Amino acid sequence: MKQLIECVPNFSEGRDPAVIKQITDTIEAIEGVKLLDVDPGKATNRTVVTFVGEPEAVVEAAFQAIRKACEVIDMSKHTGEHPRMGATDVCPLIPIANISMEETAEWARRLGERVGRELDLPIYLYEAAASTPERQNLATIRAGEYEGLPEKVANPNWKPDFGPAKFNAKSGATVIGARDFLIAYNVNLNTTSVRRANSVAFDVREKGRVLNDPKTGKPLKDAAGEPLREPGILKGVKAIGWFIEEYGIAQISMNITDANATPLHIAFEECHKSADRRGMRVTGSELVGLVPLNAMLEAGKYFLKKQQRSVGVSEAELIKIAVKSMGLDELAPFDPQQKIIEYNLEKGNPENAKKLIYKDLVAFADETASESPAPGGGSISAYVGALGASLATMVANLSSHKRGWDERWEEFSEAAERGQKIKDALLRTVDEDTDAFKLIMAAFGMPNTTPEEKAARKAAIQAGTRVAIEVPFKVMKLAFDSLPLIKQMVETGNPNSVTDAGVGALCARAAVRGAYMNIQVNTTGLDDKAFAAQVLAEGKKMADAADAMEKEILGIVEGKL
Repeated sequence: MKQLIECVPNFSEGRDPAVIKQITDTIEAIEGVKLLDVDPGKATNRTVVTFVGEPEAVVEAAFQAIRKACEVIDMSKHTGEHPRMGATDVCPLIPIANISMEETAEWARRLGERVGRELDLPIYLYEAAASTPERQNLATIRAGEYEGLPEKVANPNWKPDFGPAKFNAKSGATVIGARDFLIAYNVNLNTTSVRRANSVAFDVREKGRVLNDPKTGKPLKDAAGEPLREPGILKGVKAIGWFIEEYGIAQISMNITDANATPLHIAFEECHKSADRRGMRVTGSELVGLVPLNAMLEAGKYFLKKQQRSVGVSEAELIKIAVKSMGLDELAPFDPQQKIIEYNLEKGNPENAKKLIYKDLVAFADETASESPAPGGGSISAYVGALGASLATMVANLSSHKRGWDERWEEFSEAAERGQKIKDALLRTVDEDTDAFKLIMAAFGMPNTTPEEKAARKAAIQAGTRVAIEVPFKVMKLAFDSLPLIKQMVETGNPNSVTDAGVGALCARAAVRGAYMNIQVNTTGLDDKAFAAQVLAEGKKMADAADAMEKEILGIVEGKL
């Protein structure tokens, strides 16, 4: 399995597209790296770039980008709203798949050593790659910014981790590290006051605000001489207020470093509450860079629940609700394919064009009706099952906002959510079934001359056959699991949709029986007879139970007509 890391360097240029393109061109030139996002800001004079790939390729792309930034950015002429200390201000590496944080930190150290040595640039390590606990926090390292670097690098306590301990007037210094996924998020206010925006930022950020002596106005300090603070509301959140001339508004600019402790929608809501208490209004928000899909889905569910609406809707609908509720499209269009990391990674993937679930209804039917043996009965059973679960989900959603049933919305929301999960899982098996068939065909095409080749071919055929049994068995279980939901909708759902649920029962039973036939034919070629007998017995029991449930459900439907 491939190791994947993400790199999100921040470059101190957000106004000149030609300069930004020179930097991003160096990233795209590295084989094995995918550029996901380029997010420039004029007021901050800063561009956040996001790319992903295997560690060696990502580190090479990061080095080349830092090198190019040193060539094309002159920090002695730089101004901008965002704190910064170098042409490449910060360059974090983030573990995405099959790699630990410590491994990612080691790649960050390798990158830092090379940049310091080859580019003659002071390098500080932070977060998981930090050389000392005092250097874990980016804000601590960046204190004093570019203008304070001559004094900082000359201080023995702030000797760079790599590179020379001398001021680089053109390129400044760069902070390199490894960290968890961070959501960069700005909340828009209907004010131009930075002081008032900061008051909200101090309310919500984890470290809160410094406490002042009410008599002197000077900061209160503890026994160690450190300022006393009133903690903020949100854990794992850093925040400041600033004015964005480009938009003519003040914002609360946040880094959410722990999205489990503080989900995106909670950050928005707390800013909203604080602003409201202080006589301001939140007008919208913006994401800088990319966001995990789950953050958007959870936000969509949160705002639907506030409306007492069913959360058992599609991903697309949940994302739409999240965007509109948080005003993520106030300052610029919000493109889920670009801004959501999972969608962005899949965007342009040539394999997706081959998947059945991405075909329209006509193309899917035409492909099924062609002379190709796949998709066949297995994929169709899976799709029919998905349609059955979809019908049950539709009835649940209609029931959740039926006039006079307001107090029952949670009951039907929970049912709709279950239906959505079954539907999505069955849709995935549409292609899984065809993939299993392809596995067997590929195995039959293997060399078959020497004893070794014959043994390898036989083993591959048996492995493929087992997958071709396991996938339809999964279809059976999923479709069977939809039948109690369908029955619930027939018995207690919107009576105007009782026949829709009845059709769902027909689909679910057909999916169970169709998948069982697939199992029956594929077990004939399996050498593991004990496994085959077990699956056949369980499948027969499930198919008979599905027949009985279908009959019971249709009887209820007939009684209501």
